Amino acid sequence: MRSERIQIAKDIAALLTSSQFIYFVSYKGLKVADFNVFRSKLAECGAECHVFKNRVVTKVAELNGMTALAEYKLSGDTAVVVGTDAGAAAKVIDTFSKDTKGVLSAKCGYIEGAMLSDKDVAAIAGLPSKDALRAQLLGLLVAVPTGLVRVLNAKASSIVNVINAYKNKLEQN
Repeated sequence: MRSERIQIAKDIAALLTSSQFIYFVSYKGLKVADFNVFRSKLAECGAECHVFKNRVVTKVAELNGMTALAEYKLSGDTAVVVGTDAGAAAKVIDTFSKDTKGVLSAKCGYIEGAMLSDKDVAAIAGLPSKDALRAQLLGLLVAVPTGLVRVLNAKASSIVNVINAYKNKLEQN
């Protein structure tokens, strides 16, 4: 291989191996202006979109031990979406798929050594964000001690109410 191709392969390998996820999207028929808007929306959530030859992606995956990706046969116009927040990028892809009436659509994905179908990518898009999940977890963790305090407080207040009622009864007599 020529030195330029070797450097390109190294750059692509660095991009794919450093990413938390890889999504592959079909963009055939998408206007350039719409594709640029798509890229800018991905950049807002910390993701990038690149167009590489399918052969090069397969070869880089093979050389870097991504066996599931190397065995998957990519075909057609394919853009590669990489980044650190899989949920946010999947939401952008899903939203754009709906906005473009399926012109841009998810083909598959690759996370932690496993291939994902287009339905899996859509399912990831339907999940709550990391911040929402953290808030739910925090709410659950706070709910248990709060409930315990309420139960203990209810018992103490019921004893106070009984004593107060007895006191009122004695005062009336």
